[in-house]
Amino acid sequence: MITRPFPFNAFYDVDDVPEVDAASYRLQVRSAGSQTASACGTLDELRALPQESQITRHICIEGWSAIGRWDGVRFAEFLKLAGADLTAKYVSLHCADNYWTSIDMPTALHPQTQLTLAYDGETLPPKYGFPMKLRIPTKLGYKNPKHIAAISVTNDYPGGYWENQGYNWFGGS
Repeated sequence: MITRPFPFNAFYDVDDVPEVDAASYRLQVRSAGSQTASACGTLDELRALPQESQITRHICIEGWSAIGRWDGVRFAEFLKLAGADLTAKYVSLHCADNYWTSIDMPTALHPQTQLTLAYDGETLPPKYGFPMKLRIPTKLGYKNPKHIAAISVTNDYPGGYWENQGYNWFGGS
Protein backbone atom coordinates (compact mmCIF):
# COMPACT_ATOMS: atom_id res chain seq x y z
CA MET A 1 0.00 0.00 0.00
CA ILE A 2 3.04 2.30 -0.29
CA THR A 3 2.07 5.40 -2.24
CA ARG A 4 4.16 5.75 -5.40
CA PRO A 5 4.99 8.40 -6.25
CA PHE A 6 4.83 9.88 -2.77
CA PRO A 7 3.32 13.41 -2.96
CA PHE A 8 5.50 16.50 -2.69
CA ASN A 9 4.33 18.98 -0.09
CA ALA A 10 5.97 22.13 1.29
CA PHE A 11 5.29 25.81 1.87
CA TYR A 12 7.00 26.47 -1.50
CA ASP A 13 6.89 25.03 -5.03
CA VAL A 14 8.84 21.90 -5.98
CA ASP A 15 11.06 24.10 -8.20
CA ASP A 16 12.26 25.88 -5.04
CA VAL A 17 13.48 22.78 -3.16
CA PRO A 18 16.84 23.69 -1.58
CA GLU A 19 20.02 22.06 -2.82
CA VAL A 20 22.14 20.82 0.08
CA ASP A 21 25.74 19.81 -0.63
CA ALA A 22 26.25 16.31 0.75
CA ALA A 23 30.04 16.66 0.85
CA SER A 24 30.05 19.70 3.13
CA TYR A 25 26.94 18.85 5.19
CA ARG A 26 27.38 18.70 8.98
CA LEU A 27 24.40 18.37 11.28
CA GLN A 28 24.65 20.90 14.12
CA VAL A 29 23.26 20.04 17.55
CA ARG A 30 22.94 22.41 20.51
CA SER A 31 21.87 21.03 23.87
CA ALA A 32 20.13 22.85 26.73
CA GLY A 33 22.54 25.07 28.62
CA SER A 34 25.26 24.90 25.95
CA GLN A 35 26.42 28.14 24.33
CA THR A 36 27.84 26.40 21.26
CA ALA A 37 26.54 23.92 18.73
CA SER A 38 28.54 20.82 17.97
CA ALA A 39 28.81 19.12 14.61
CA CYS A 40 27.26 15.70 15.15
CA GLY A 41 28.16 14.04 11.96
CA THR A 42 28.59 13.91 8.28
CA LEU A 43 26.01 12.04 6.24
CA ASP A 44 28.34 9.04 6.05
CA GLU A 45 28.68 9.01 9.85
CA LEU A 46 24.90 9.29 10.27
CA ARG A 47 24.31 6.48 7.77
CA ALA A 48 26.77 4.30 9.74
CA LEU A 49 24.50 4.44 12.81
CA PRO A 50 21.98 1.59 13.30
CA GLN A 51 19.21 2.08 10.72
CA GLU A 52 15.57 1.05 10.99
CA SER A 53 12.74 0.97 8.46
CA GLN A 54 9.14 1.91 9.01
CA ILE A 55 6.14 1.90 6.74
CA THR A 56 3.87 4.63 8.06
CA ARG A 57 1.14 6.98 6.95
CA HIS A 58 1.91 10.68 6.52
CA ILE A 59 -1.21 12.73 7.31
CA CYS A 60 -1.36 16.26 5.94
CA ILE A 61 -3.41 18.98 7.60
CA GLU A 62 -4.77 19.71 4.10
CA GLY A 63 -6.81 16.48 4.30
CA TRP A 64 -4.75 13.97 2.29
CA SER A 65 -2.55 11.10 3.41
CA ALA A 66 0.04 8.79 1.86
CA ILE A 67 1.95 5.72 3.00
CA GLY A 68 5.73 5.61 2.68
CA ARG A 69 8.72 3.49 3.62
CA TRP A 70 11.22 5.54 5.58
CA ASP A 71 14.70 4.43 6.65
CA GLY A 72 16.89 6.09 9.25
CA VAL A 73 18.09 6.34 12.81
CA ARG A 74 15.74 6.16 15.77
CA PHE A 75 15.75 9.80 16.95
CA ALA A 76 16.00 8.85 20.64
CA GLU A 77 19.18 6.89 19.90
CA PHE A 78 20.63 9.79 17.91
CA LEU A 79 19.92 12.26 20.73
CA LYS A 80 21.61 9.97 23.24
CA LEU A 81 24.69 9.57 21.02
CA ALA A 82 24.81 13.35 20.48
CA GLY A 83 24.89 13.90 24.25
CA ALA A 84 21.64 15.86 24.26
CA ASP A 85 19.94 16.69 27.56
CA LEU A 86 17.03 14.22 27.46
CA THR A 87 15.42 15.94 30.46
CA ALA A 88 14.91 19.17 28.49
CA LYS A 89 11.35 20.10 27.49
CA TYR A 90 11.69 20.75 23.74
CA VAL A 91 13.56 19.85 20.58
CA SER A 92 13.66 22.51 17.87
CA LEU A 93 14.57 21.65 14.29
CA HIS A 94 15.97 24.22 11.85
CA CYS A 95 16.02 23.51 8.14
CA ALA A 96 17.86 24.52 4.97
CA ASP A 97 14.57 25.75 3.45
CA ASN A 98 14.14 28.32 6.29
CA TYR A 99 11.48 26.15 7.93
CA TRP A 100 11.55 25.31 11.62
CA THR A 101 9.35 23.49 14.06
CA SER A 102 9.58 22.07 17.54
CA ILE A 103 8.35 19.05 19.45
CA ASP A 104 8.18 18.00 23.09
CA MET A 105 10.84 15.63 24.43
CA PRO A 106 8.42 12.68 24.88
CA THR A 107 7.64 12.89 21.14
CA ALA A 108 11.36 13.07 20.33
CA LEU A 109 11.94 9.92 22.39
CA HIS A 110 8.94 8.02 20.96
CA PRO A 111 10.10 4.72 19.37
CA GLN A 112 8.67 5.65 15.94
CA THR A 113 10.25 9.13 15.73
CA GLN A 114 13.00 8.74 13.16
CA LEU A 115 15.83 10.84 11.75
CA THR A 116 15.10 9.76 8.19
CA LEU A 117 17.90 9.40 5.64
CA ALA A 118 16.22 7.30 2.93
CA TYR A 119 12.86 6.85 1.26
CA ASP A 120 11.72 3.57 -0.28
CA GLY A 121 15.22 2.08 -0.02
CA GLU A 122 17.01 4.97 -1.76
CA THR A 123 18.82 8.07 -0.48
CA LEU A 124 16.19 10.60 0.58
CA PRO A 125 15.40 12.66 -2.55
CA PRO A 126 15.61 16.46 -2.26
CA LYS A 127 11.84 16.88 -2.72
CA TYR A 128 11.28 14.65 0.34
CA GLY A 129 13.87 16.41 2.50
CA PHE A 130 17.49 15.54 1.61
CA PRO A 131 19.75 15.28 3.49
CA MET A 132 17.32 14.24 6.23
CA LYS A 133 13.90 14.81 7.66
CA LEU A 134 12.36 14.00 10.99
CA ARG A 135 9.62 11.43 10.50
CA ILE A 136 7.03 11.52 13.29
CA PRO A 137 4.10 9.21 12.47
CA THR A 138 2.19 10.43 15.55
CA LYS A 139 2.11 14.02 14.22
CA LEU A 140 0.58 15.86 11.28
CA GLY A 141 2.84 16.55 8.30
CA TYR A 142 3.84 20.10 9.26
CA LYS A 143 5.55 18.64 12.35
CA ASN A 144 7.82 16.49 10.10
CA PRO A 145 10.55 18.94 9.02
CA LYS A 146 12.71 18.37 5.93
CA HIS A 147 16.26 19.44 5.01
CA ILE A 148 17.34 19.48 8.68
CA ALA A 149 20.47 21.55 9.26
CA ALA A 150 20.43 22.07 13.03
CA ILE A 151 18.78 20.67 16.13
CA SER A 152 18.43 22.53 19.43
CA VAL A 153 17.44 20.91 22.71
CA THR A 154 16.03 23.54 25.05
CA ASN A 155 13.77 24.34 27.98
CA ASP A 156 12.57 27.55 26.31
CA TYR A 157 9.49 27.27 24.08
CA PRO A 158 10.85 27.56 20.50
CA GLY A 159 7.62 27.80 18.44
CA GLY A 160 7.73 27.02 14.74
CA TYR A 161 6.99 28.33 11.25
CA TRP A 162 3.31 27.32 11.16
CA GLU A 163 2.85 27.30 14.92
CA ASN A 164 3.79 31.00 15.09
CA GLN A 165 0.99 31.61 12.54
CA GLY A 166 -1.68 29.99 14.70
CA TYR A 167 -1.41 26.28 13.90
CA ASN A 168 -1.70 23.92 16.85
CA TRP A 169 1.74 23.41 18.43
CA PHE A 170 1.09 19.77 19.43
CA GLY A 171 -0.14 18.84 15.93
CA GLY A 172 -0.84 15.16 16.46
CA SER A 173 -2.34 12.35 18.42
